[in-house]
Amino acid sequence: MKVTVRKKDSSVPVPINTEFIKLESAMKLMNIVPSGGSAKLEIQEGYVTVNGEVCTMRGKKLYPGDRFAYEGDEFVITDGTA
Repeated sequence: MKVTVRKKDSSVPVPINTEFIKLESAMKLMNIVPSGGSAKLEIQEGYVTVNGEVCTMRGKKLYPGDRFAYEGDEFVITDGTA
């Protein structure tokens, strides 16, 4: 008997109704940070990863399927138009 084990995806979905969302805006949308200034600092200090790599660009465009992580929580951008 063949058994397949899959890791449960514990990412929090971030639905968007546009083509993309900027990283800073996604963090504010999900209430991860209290303000844009806080998001800017956390991103520029290297505390945020995008698709597994540290990202210091607060204006980084995230598209459906992209993932970002902050303080151990992972978020995935989803297409909210469907």
